[in-house]
Amino acid sequence: MSTRPCRSIFRPCIDLHEGQVKQIVGGTLSDSNPAALRTNFIASQSPGDFARLYKRHDLRGGHIIKLGPGNDDAAREVLAAWPGGLQIGGGVTDTNAQEWLDAGASKVIVTSYLFPSGEFSLERLQAISRTVGRDRLVVDVSCRRRGDKWLVAMNKWQDVTDMEVCKESLDLLSHYCSEFLVHAADVEGLCQGIDEDLVKRLGEWVTLPTTYAGGAKHIDDLSLVDRLSGGKVDLTYGSSLDIFGGTLVKFEDLVQVSYDPWKACH
Repeated sequence: MSTRPCRSIFRPCIDLHEGQVKQIVGGTLSDSNPAALRTNFIASQSPGDFARLYKRHDLRGGHIIKLGPGNDDAAREVLAAWPGGLQIGGGVTDTNAQEWLDAGASKVIVTSYLFPSGEFSLERLQAISRTVGRDRLVVDVSCRRRGDKWLVAMNKWQDVTDMEVCKESLDLLSHYCSEFLVHAADVEGLCQGIDEDLVKRLGEWVTLPTTYAGGAKHIDDLSLVDRLSGGKVDLTYGSSLDIFGGTLVKFEDLVQVSYDPWKACH
């Protein structure tokens, strides 16, 4: 039995695609080849139903991600169901960020806007940070592995940028935001385990609250992430979770360990 409570926590998510809550294998999203898309789950419930579920259990700090066009109405439904409870990302820029905060988002999440033509723009980061305030901005450094490095991937994880996820880049970004979100796109939706190397490195590098998503398949992955990251990284579950059609992890069990952090680290 652990001698300390688990510091890493469960962060919920709502992925929206074509106006519905879905769980998608991250590497299969493609504008040029839509037929390649692999979907693990399409919800029969409304997007707002998931927000109400999270609200009922007071699970804060989760994220809504709009994967492509046609998701704005669904996103507004989610935010109206729990104002101030969830962050939102997907197509966020300095011109529409305040609109999403006004609609009820606790914070806005930004990626692609920061990388015009795939190259990082400090000016754009500074602009959106000034617009919404550092405390209401999350930078999404979702990434793909290239050898022994991880490079930020944008545009629904299709395009690899020029930014390496490392201590230097995270230190730079941390001056302008209050959190990081990291999808490991290569393992997203596969339910084959987290990228342990990436989680360990994030624990060494980050100085801000950070949420990792990708590959979680067992409730014990929460304690694994806690151990690997020294409690600095939180964990999102997707396709493995029963509320998303999975059979590997029960939502109620995650809720229970969220209320009992000693139980999470066993």
